[in-house]
Amino acid sequence: MSGTPESKGEPPLFGVRMKPISKPKTKAQPMIGWSLEMVLDSEHELYKLAQIIDWQMLEAEFGGLYCPDKGRPGIPIRLMAGLHLLKHTYGLSDELVVARWIENPYWQFFCGEEFFQFELPIHPSQMTRWRKRVGETGMEKLLQLTIEAGKRTKTITEQSFERVIVDTTVQPKAIQHPTDARLYRKVHAAMLRIAKAEGLSLRQSYRKLMERSFRKHGGHMKAKQFKRAKPVLRSLKVMAGRVLRDVERKLGDEAYETHRGTMLLSELILEQKRTDKGKLYSLHAPEVECIAKGKAHRPYEFGVKVSLAVTHKEGFVVGIQALPGNPYDGHTLEVQLDQVERLTGHVPATTFVDKGYKGHDVPDGRSRVLISGTRRLTYRLKRLLRRRSAIEPEIGHMKSDGLLGRNFLKGMQGDAMNAILCGAGHNLRKILARIRLLWLRLAAVLGIDLVPCNPVLLLRLQRQAA
Repeated sequence: MSGTPESKGEPPLFGVRMKPISKPKTKAQPMIGWSLEMVLDSEHELYKLAQIIDWQMLEAEFGGLYCPDKGRPGIPIRLMAGLHLLKHTYGLSDELVVARWIENPYWQFFCGEEFFQFELPIHPSQMTRWRKRVGETGMEKLLQLTIEAGKRTKTITEQSFERVIVDTTVQPKAIQHPTDARLYRKVHAAMLRIAKAEGLSLRQSYRKLMERSFRKHGGHMKAKQFKRAKPVLRSLKVMAGRVLRDVERKLGDEAYETHRGTMLLSELILEQKRTDKGKLYSLHAPEVECIAKGKAHRPYEFGVKVSLAVTHKEGFVVGIQALPGNPYDGHTLEVQLDQVERLTGHVPATTFVDKGYKGHDVPDGRSRVLISGTRRLTYRLKRLLRRRSAIEPEIGHMKSDGLLGRNFLKGMQGDAMNAILCGAGHNLRKILARIRLLWLRLAAVLGIDLVPCNPVLLLRLQRQAA
């Protein structure tokens, strides 16, 4: 076709969807139901936030990803972006955020609805397809949107970009703790699925024997009977290898190409040894890496390293990205500052880092890098450097309140997008807290009694206002 993006040399789109049609606003009221703008509390935090965010900028940025006049009308961009922001603000899954969207009129108003809706806006799987459509660059636009909203609400100022704190953490993947026994069991289960899908008749499936040996090995390891567990582990490997070779012999060329990825990964798992580098720790997520951050309670974490930059005073995220390959922290500082400059338009005058950034790659004159433990500093710089550890609780909140503690998105692209969206959700939580605090102070000045819907939160805000 002459009108398709492929014929013009442009990158292919994920499906063919026409550019979303903007919903016309009507002034007439229906017989049943009223406009959300009229019935909702205009002082609610989400109501105010919906008016602060520049949604027109998103539609201008993502409009080029849709076909202008072909295919069925796309889902409104504001709805999809709003659902993703709500998901990472409240730490929900794709299914939960769509289900709760029906019950919450403020969420519907935040996503651009004019009247209360009684049906699901989308299927949860459409959020996955939208993420693939906009990619990592689109997720950075959402993070940039929260930074602009933070400036409009005075949560941060232009001076906040002058000093940033940079650190790295681990974003764990949604996998089981990898042990040899579990990996052999997963290889065996994958081979049985392939045999069932292709209608193969195996010489022996080892199904019951595999489960029995796996439980036996777990019992020996629990009792710290390592000598007894060793031959049982060897039998697990032998049974998984026999089923793998049996399936490989009976698969045709076309069927082997269909399951090529699973077959190759299974062979690598059975062949790898303890001293090998670049080992596989998961069959469905081969990009997972083993990262040791020196924690006593968690010596090894399985996921991807994430670098993030927050403002020195407010802890507002101005840059976050995934770093596959487990690079040295000092070699990632310049890349992180590039992202901060891309999102904020400023190069930080001073960057505060820990001792893991010794030997960093930032050239002289770009940004002054102060490493924790540096001596012979002025009293003012010592005070500023002591606040470097303030990034640690921000990371903890992103893992406990957000979705940085366990990533369920697929592949390396999923690692990158989840990390950026976690930064956007963290920023929105800070903006909402700022809006609540401003309203509480205004109510205290005017002498308005607030209904304590959350007594603990109200008491905390009253203490901050005092």
